[in-house]
Amino acid sequence: MNLIEEMLLEMDRCRDLIKIYNTIPAGSFGAAMIKQDIVAAEKAISSGDTISMIQCYKALKDSK
Repeated sequence: MNLIEEMLLEMDRCRDLIKIYNTIPAGSFGAAMIKQDIVAAEKAISSGDTISMIQCYKALKDSK
């Protein structure tokens, strides 16, 4: 797989995490942070900025 494919998989995983965070009473902050990472990843992909993509991929991968 290439970087973009890996990022798309992580973005999907993080979207699933957001759903879980939204079921937790105090999970809105965590959900907002993950959403911010997803938006940054989308921008990095659309601009073709490889350095930003790598940074975003790491941030998405670290989301728990």
